[in-house]
This record gives sequence, structure tokens and C-alpha cells, in this order.
Amino acid sequence: MPDLDDSGSKTDGSHSRPAAECLAALGSSASGLTAAEAAERLRRHGPNRLPEARPRGPLRRFLAQFSNVLIHVLLAAAAITAALQHWVDTGVILAVVLANAVIGFLQEGRAEAAMGAIRRMLAPHATVIRGGRRLGIDGADLVPGDIVLLEAGDRVPADLRLIEVNGLSVQEAALTGESVPVEKDLAPAPADAPLGDRHSMAYSGTLVTQGTARGLVTATGSGTEIGRIGQMLSGVEVLTTPLVEQMNRFGRWLSLLILIVSALLLAYGYYVAHYDFVEMLMVVVGLAVAAIPEGLPAVMTITLAIGVQAMARRHAIVRRLPAIETIGSVSVICTDKTGTLTRNEMMVAAAETPLGQFGIGGEGYAPEGAVTPEGDLAALGLAAALCNDAHLRHEEGCWHCEGDPMEGALLAFAAKLGTDPASGWTRRDAIPFDSRHRFMAVLSSGAGRQLVHVKGAPERVLPMCGDLDHADWLHRAEAMAARGQRVLALAEMVPAGHRIDPAALEGGLRFLGLVGLIDPPRAEAVAAVAECRAAGIQVKMITGDHAGTAAAIAAMIGLERPQPVLTGADLDHLDEAGLERAVMATDVFARTSPEHKLRLVRALQARGLTVAMTGDGVNDAPALKRADAGIAMGQKGSDAAREAADLVLADDNFASIVAAVREGRTVFDNLRKVIAWTLPTNAGESLTVIAALLAGHALPVTAVQLLWLNLITAATLGLALAFEPTEAGTMSRPPRDRNAPILSPGLVWHVVLVSALFLAAVYGVFAYATDRGYPLELTQTMAMNTLVVLEMFHLFFVRNIHGTSLTWRALRGTRAVWASIVTIIVAQFAITYLAPLQAMFGTMAISPGDGLLIVAVGAAFFALIETEKQIRLQMRK
Repeated sequence: MPDLDDSGSKTDGSHSRPAAECLAALGSSASGLTAAEAAERLRRHGPNRLPEARPRGPLRRFLAQFSNVLIHVLLAAAAITAALQHWVDTGVILAVVLANAVIGFLQEGRAEAAMGAIRRMLAPHATVIRGGRRLGIDGADLVPGDIVLLEAGDRVPADLRLIEVNGLSVQEAALTGESVPVEKDLAPAPADAPLGDRHSMAYSGTLVTQGTARGLVTATGSGTEIGRIGQMLSGVEVLTTPLVEQMNRFGRWLSLLILIVSALLLAYGYYVAHYDFVEMLMVVVGLAVAAIPEGLPAVMTITLAIGVQAMARRHAIVRRLPAIETIGSVSVICTDKTGTLTRNEMMVAAAETPLGQFGIGGEGYAPEGAVTPEGDLAALGLAAALCNDAHLRHEEGCWHCEGDPMEGALLAFAAKLGTDPASGWTRRDAIPFDSRHRFMAVLSSGAGRQLVHVKGAPERVLPMCGDLDHADWLHRAEAMAARGQRVLALAEMVPAGHRIDPAALEGGLRFLGLVGLIDPPRAEAVAAVAECRAAGIQVKMITGDHAGTAAAIAAMIGLERPQPVLTGADLDHLDEAGLERAVMATDVFARTSPEHKLRLVRALQARGLTVAMTGDGVNDAPALKRADAGIAMGQKGSDAAREAADLVLADDNFASIVAAVREGRTVFDNLRKVIAWTLPTNAGESLTVIAALLAGHALPVTAVQLLWLNLITAATLGLALAFEPTEAGTMSRPPRDRNAPILSPGLVWHVVLVSALFLAAVYGVFAYATDRGYPLELTQTMAMNTLVVLEMFHLFFVRNIHGTSLTWRALRGTRAVWASIVTIIVAQFAITYLAPLQAMFGTMAISPGDGLLIVAVGAAFFALIETEKQIRLQMRK
């Protein structure tokens, strides 16, 4: 059998050796490693992470930008112009292709960096014992010899030899394929036992489904079992969504249509109008390049990537890109209470014992506060301190809780009563809290005696106590809960042996008292709930708390409805039809289980609503997956919940959900703006050429000028819309139907209207210049600049698709908008007035008076489409 050493490189045999022998072999103990030992081992053996797949190099990423049917069409057009030795046209087409490739290359680099940052933000954490103290550390900092604490919902952060277990079960399907959780114990397994039979081990990547445990780290990183078999997703998530796929399909069909129309025009121009074939071919090539929205998929994906980063800044981490679209269309948010709507910094505010009622002062986890009136609460304080798995620490002037916030509040309460749990008491046995039995029991010895302390839900603990008016104390508990407090009952007994006998607890406890804990609502959550209501989004609180507690907190945050709170027991008595009616009329659900969450999600979806669901536990995963947008808690959430979710809240704050909804709506609005700007401008450019060909007139713009327009405007004006901020009134609109087509009737009408106005404006300027006797080069230069001015005015119109564009905020624009405008103006002045570029593009200098005329035409165009928009908006009211 191979020997163990602190490198953890040899794990074959750890499952077959006693725990004490494994501790000795790794130079560790029950109190864990010291900070210095851990640092030295981390330096020697590296972080506890698996090697990631090598990303594509810059060259491969760049070449991948050309694998697109739209780009293939452009490259074919460049080859045609090169064969005809029209080098300027070839150069402009290749510049269009190159600009699109550079944009995609830079975007993909940013996306990979963003996804890498998200992976780091979602890195697993571990709770360890080091130097006898409980600490929370990054999972990457684990080293062989560390003592790790596990509880239900945790993902095992490294390969562990278990040294203490309390009802532990682990889901090992990722390693063994066994669908049923495996019960663990401390007994060594045979040396040749298969992986699934090594019950003394917990392996990296598996999930704790029940119980608690302590384990010795025997292997980290690539030395773990999951590292050996390479079960890790190391690639970057593909930046694609149904919307992008829909637009890609639209682009392909549009390209096919454009090629067919171009071929028909070529045939018409050559055989009917008798144009020179080469000249006609160049016009058709320019027309095709101008009409194809080759940059649209890249700009749309950039918009989504910007949305990911914007959400991350608001503490909402997007794990799956389609969630950006979904979260923007949410019509109901089902949220937990603790830590999401509230601060998750609980404190004991009141206590009620057979001696009377007591008020507890203080704030948060700080062990400071007065008890009024004074009384003998020593036994209650001892129970609160010993029946507890949390740890309080003081850092940077603040008290923090390692463990359950409720247990942290009990520790602070005990300290206020002068009780120190570390002073002379030793834990001998424990029954960890489980939702099935709803209490926790601890056997401790100290001061020459043994005591069992129990804490749990009053309706569960009170019946376990003898000689007690159960109905009266349940009424008192409900009265405390009605004041917004979470109520726990504490009791004790003297055990008959050295282990806890569960049967002896039933009826054998001595009641000590009730404690009421409060977790005040976050101020920002109150404002966020009000914002949701203004946005037409329903908010449903689904909590495991007592009904009275839930109702009190709901009233504090503005979820007051005449309908009563429904409990899990109430839901159990409703059929599906009844549940659908109840879920629409009720905002608060208390004493619910994960199964109830799943039923509520289905009921809301059955009513046609788009549902966002929050969750933090292993058993919340089904509801998170079923919801349209699953939202996991990043701080208190389990790894299982985070993996099942579409979004992760880094701060567990309800206000961050609302911020994510706002960002989701903004992203979708910006996508619509990009499309609403691109399609009409491309169509307008193309119609000017098509109309001239069919009418037998001189072309208002030449082929090379069309290519120039496509290059300079698509790479600037269209891209600027990806950076648009949230419009005023975004959160006062009702939720959109997320299945609504992106090419809505309103958008189709906008394309037709703007294209027609483009055609009228360009031909108007062209006719004016022709009537004045201007040379053809000057009339074409004026027509080309008219197209550019129209596109700039169209940009300012599209920036505000839901409201007026005639405000200072709207006209002020953004840095991206003005950067693109300045770039366009400089480029157009260069091509119009610099002699070398005039010779290349066939342009002539425009007089100041004619330049002002072109700007006036653009302003008239803006006034027309803005007036039409205001008429539409008024008709909707």
C-alpha cells in the first residue's frame, strides 16, 4: 500500500487506513494546520484547482472571424473586383471585412476575459479548521492536511478522508454514475474497494445532500479523483443566444435575397438597359455589399457581452447568456426572504421564559447589548452557546459570522449574558439540524456534568417538553412571530448515557424559553419592490419562515395584500387549478419546502408568466432549472444551486435582481436599436441605386462610394448603440413577451418608412444639384453626404425608441455616440475635400451653402420620423 505524504499525490490507500493513521501521515491533527504550515504547503504544491484547457491563440481566434457566410459573400465580391483590377473597390471591400474581423476578435477576447472573471467570482469556498479556529477560505487555498467542515448543500472542495460524520450523505453521480446519495461512515474500506464503496472518503466535486462532517484533505487539484479522470468543463461558454441565432438565420436569408435581387439587376442592366457589363457588375457588387448587414451579428454579440459586464458591476453574474434576454422579460419574481430582502445579520431581539419577557438590545453580531429587565437567563444563554455550530470573529472593526446567521445571533446573545461556550465545555455528540425533524441537539460535558441542549421550531420542540402548557406557549410564539421575529425554542435535559438517545428526547426535555430573532429588511429592497410594481412585475415571497414572521416582513417591504399568507400545508391541500388561482392572488408563502417552490413556479408559468426564482439550497435546483430565470445566491447559496442557476447574485441582495431586470431590458432595447438602425439604413442605401437602375438615370452614388459608406458607418454609428444607457421610463413599462419576434410589425413599418424617406431625400438633393448644373461628381458627392447625414440623424432618433428624442438628455448623447459622430465627420470631410481621396472616390468639394442644405435635409428627415413616432405614442395612450 503506498504511503501518504503531505503532497497528497498518493491517495490510493487513504480509504483503507484508519483516520488517525491518515492524520499522522499527513502531519495534521484535529485542530488543523497552522497558518504557516498551510502557507508553506500551498507554496510547494500550488493552488487547489484543475488545469484549464489551453485557450485558442490570437491567430486562431482572428481567423475564426472569417467563418461566416456573410463574410464569404464579401470575399467573393473582393475577388471579383480584384480580377477586374478595380483595386480601390477591392481595398474598400477588404477594409469592411477586416473591420468586422477586428471587432469580432476584440469582442471575443473581452468575452473570454469576462467569462474567466465570472469563473473566479464563482470559485468554490471552503470552511476549514486552522490553528483550532474555524475559517472560511477560497477553495483554491486548500492544501493536503487541512481539516474541512462539510454541511448539506456544500460541494466537496478536495478529496477528503472523513474523520467525523453526523448523518452524512453525498451525491457521487459525477464520479460513479450512482444516482442515489451514498451514506458515509468512518470505517476503513478494503484496499481494493471500488470508488463507490469507499464510504470513508468524500471526493472533490461531489455534493453533500445531508448531514455534517469533518474531513482530512488527502489530495488537491489534479491529484484528486475528479482531476485524474478529467471531469471538468474548462472551455469558455459560447456567446450565443436564441436572439443571435434568429438574427443569424435572418442574415443568411436576407443575403440570399440580396444575391438574387443583385443577379436580376445585373441581368436587367446589361440586357435591358444596355449598361457596360463591368460597370454594371461593379454597381451590383457595391449594392450587395451595402445591403448585406454583415456587421449586425458582431454588434449584437458585443451588445450582449456589454450587458454581461454591466450586470456583473451590479452584482448579478450571468452564467448563461440567454438569461440576459429572459431576465429582461420577467413578469414575476419569486424570492427568498432571508439575506435577499433582509440584511441576513440576525440578532436576538426578545426572549420569553417561564420567568417573564425580556428585551435584548444591541446591533447585528456584536456581543454588546443590555437585557431588560434584568433576570436569570444563564441556562438559556448556555443552551444558545452550546447548541451551535457558528463562530463569531472581529475584523476591521466589524463582527462577522462564520456559519448560520441565526446561530451567530445566538452566540452574540449568549455573550451578552456572559456565557463563553469555549470555557470548560466539550461537545460529545450531536444531531445536526435537518428539515425532516426540525431541531438540533448537542450533548456537551463540562463543569462536572453532562447536558443535552435542543433548539428548533417551537411547534416541534414544545411537544418534546414535559409539564408544559403547549397551547399557551405556541400562542406566545405566534405573537412573537407576528412582530416580525423568527422564533426558536430552547430546551435541555440530563442524558442517561454518553450518546444522545433520540427516543429519550420525546417528552423528556425541560423547556428553557423562546427567543425571537429579527433580520431587518434592506432599505434598498423596499425601494426595489416598489420599482418592480411600477414596472408591472409581481413579487412573491416564498420562505420557510413562520407565517407570522413572513407576514410582518412582507408588510415592512411593501408586499401588503388583502389575501392571507399561504403555508406549505395550505398548498398541499390545493389541486393544480386551485394552486393557479391562489398563486395569482397571494404574495407571501410561508413554511414552504423546495417541492412547494417547484409547484409554484409551474403554476405561475401555467398562467403565462415569465418567472424568475431565487434559491440557495441543493433541493432548490429543480425550481431554479424550471424557472425561466433561475437566480442563485452567491454568498449563502450552495454550489448545486449556483450550477443550476442562470444568474448568481454576488451580494444576495434583492435590489440586485431588480438591477439585473433593468439591465436585461436595457440590453434588449439596445439590440432593437441596433437592428432598427441597421436595416433601414442598409435598405435606404440600396434603394437609391435600385431606383436609378430601374429608371435608367445616372447613379446617385457610385459603387465605391457605397462601399465606403458601408465601411465607415457600420463600424461607428451602429456600434455606438451597443453602449446606450438605460432609457428613462424603462422600469415603468410592463414586461414584454419574450417570445415576441424581433422583427415586429412596428419595426417592419419603420424600415419601410425610413427607407422611403432616405430615397426621397437623396433623390431630392440629387435633383437639386442636377438642376443647378453641377457636374455629376459633385451631385454624387452631395448625395453620398446626404446619406451620411441622414444616418447620423437616424442614430439620434433610434437612441430613444420608447420616448421623445427632443430632450437635452437625448440630444446630449453619449461618449460612444459623439466619438462615432466625430469620426464620421472627419472621414467625410477628408473624402470630400482632400485631393488624393477625391481622385480615389470620385468626389468634389461641396460649398458651405450646399453643405448647410444637406444638414437641413437631415433635420427635416429627423422632424418627420420624430413626429410620426409621437403620433404612434399618443395613439397607444
